Amino acid sequence: MGRVIRAQRKGAGSVFKSHNTHRKGAAKLRKLDASERNGYIKGVVTEILHDPGRGAPLARVAFRNTVRYATDKQLFIAPEGMYSGQYIYCGKKATLNIGNVKPVGDMPEGTIICNVEEKAGDRGSLARCSGDYAIIVAHNPDAGITRIKLPSGSKKVISSDCRAMVGQVSGGGRTEKPMLKAGRSYHKYRVKRNSWPKVRGVAMNPVEHPHGGGNHQHIGHASTVRRDAPPGQKVGLIAARRTGRIRGTSMVKPDKE
Repeated sequence: MGRVIRAQRKGAGSVFKSHNTHRKGAAKLRKLDASERNGYIKGVVTEILHDPGRGAPLARVAFRNTVRYATDKQLFIAPEGMYSGQYIYCGKKATLNIGNVKPVGDMPEGTIICNVEEKAGDRGSLARCSGDYAIIVAHNPDAGITRIKLPSGSKKVISSDCRAMVGQVSGGGRTEKPMLKAGRSYHKYRVKRNSWPKVRGVAMNPVEHPHGGGNHQHIGHASTVRRDAPPGQKVGLIAARRTGRIRGTSMVKPDKE
């Protein structure tokens, strides 16, 4: 019987919890209300913020409360080109400008969008990383569905009532700059969670990892492991369909529209 390995300890939390003390809050679209369903509502960007542990900047947007005399502050993911003092409009009747939020069914095909809802009213869950965007591929007005192309390249069918923000998330090209030194990696993960530095399994003792031990650093058995392997054994390439270097050119399948 070996020790409880790192992958098992991560599930329990303790030192592996996210470092969220200094974070600004959850970045979401407005709650779906009557003013967005039927017309539009105007908001003003009060400030652009940095959120620790997030590559994309956030925008604090102030809207008038639709019921009583108050202002509602909302945290949006800032698209490229948004600035403080900008007016943005949310709703069915909003114009197609960067920063505005509209249902995807009311946008033309080929529109670049971000912070897309997966289910209508979930307040944004797709294409939210820095530099990410989705593209509207096709509409089916009879069925009320829209096909979008996600940042991964895969296509997804969502309801045409799902809202999205027009534009591309700012902070793109973040991964282009090399880290160069360990200190930069240290600060990157310090604000995220305890996941760096990572000790390789082959560098451990047999008691600490299935890949540990041996007179040379080698795994000693197949690195693939089955999907239903018990925790503690489930390390390496989990349920791999194929392994090794990807060789040859990738073929893009044409759409069957």
